[in-house]
Amino acid sequence: MKLIERTYYLNKLKDVMGTPDIKVITGVRRSGKSKLLEAFMDYIRQTDANANIIHINYSLSEYETLLEYHRLNEYVEQAYQAEKTNYIFIDEVQMCDGFEKAINNFHALEKYDIYITGSNAFLLSSDLATLFTGRTFEIEVFPFSFAEFMQYYALSDQYMAFNRYLTEGGMAGSFLYKTAEAKYDYISDVFSTLIVRDIQKKYKIRNMPLMDRLCDFLIDNISNLTSTRSVAAAFNKEQFKTNDRTVSTYIKYLCNAFAFYKVRRYDIQGKRYLASNDKYYLSDHSFKYARLGTKNADYGRMMENIVAVELLRRGYELYAGVLYKKEIDFVAIKRSEKLYIQVANTVDDPDTFQRKVSPLLKIADAYPKMILTRTRQEMYQYEGVKIMDVADWLLDECIK
Repeated sequence: MKLIERTYYLNKLKDVMGTPDIKVITGVRRSGKSKLLEAFMDYIRQTDANANIIHINYSLSEYETLLEYHRLNEYVEQAYQAEKTNYIFIDEVQMCDGFEKAINNFHALEKYDIYITGSNAFLLSSDLATLFTGRTFEIEVFPFSFAEFMQYYALSDQYMAFNRYLTEGGMAGSFLYKTAEAKYDYISDVFSTLIVRDIQKKYKIRNMPLMDRLCDFLIDNISNLTSTRSVAAAFNKEQFKTNDRTVSTYIKYLCNAFAFYKVRRYDIQGKRYLASNDKYYLSDHSFKYARLGTKNADYGRMMENIVAVELLRRGYELYAGVLYKKEIDFVAIKRSEKLYIQVANTVDDPDTFQRKVSPLLKIADAYPKMILTRTRQEMYQYEGVKIMDVADWLLDECIK
């Protein structure tokens, strides 16, 4: 498989080299966590002549004798070299029974630089502080960004490239396949047999038909306001007997596994978070085509999904804005920075343009406001609102 350097994530790892933190690499299945570890190990070999790299990849059968934490402890201690800088890299750590005890032991010994990856259903971000007594530093890896997609395929025309990315997505494992059908078969398999299977195993879910129906519902309603109560009511009409508590719990599991991201609503005028009707976005928009097909593709909503994931990749907190009963797709916040963003497939129609621009013009503060769409031209402004081609924005390094 062709590899590209994922500089953004490598730099994050380089920045925490030698710190006492337990470095935990998270992200949706098949997003490239293992390849990132390998690239970082190569970097260490090239830059640290005194490095002793202890690498365990539980996906390989040669490490099956280490599937219990005492054996893992023994293996690492035997591999330790006192005169060198000792790095521990463990891939798919959740496969080791009692893995947290081994990791905590390595951390307490204060002689290892520790890096781990694992299935997200078993290595939840919310559980890291409970699992590990030492401080953790989490690096979330996303599927390929549009910039990485262009780099992988060596594409130069960003507008043509975006048309491909819009349908093919960023799951790099699918890039090996030549036909769209084969690509989507791979992507569907990742979603069903890896992501959902992990959730079933972790939480011992018995009603998998309900989980599958919920996945399809959320995928089909990307960017729509979603109420767990209304979802449960709709499912009951379809003879999927359930309640809003179960639906809410299953959605939480899916978000924990990075299949979806929940975006809460934010009242811009009242400066408060709204409790009901959240929005959900896929970790990679290609899952929609793989699960539900491309016949009724809604490119506007898929573009919104791409922008949502890109904002999260860039480190923003993300909310869906509400102002005077008007919806603003995204309020993106990072420290003292704030962005207001609307997304549309096209704003050539005057009514569509007014629907998108009018809520932005009513916002009283001076933070940047923009509409991301497909203009195929340089950015321009309308009464202070930037109108920018979405492909240009995705490649714009200066706003990262």
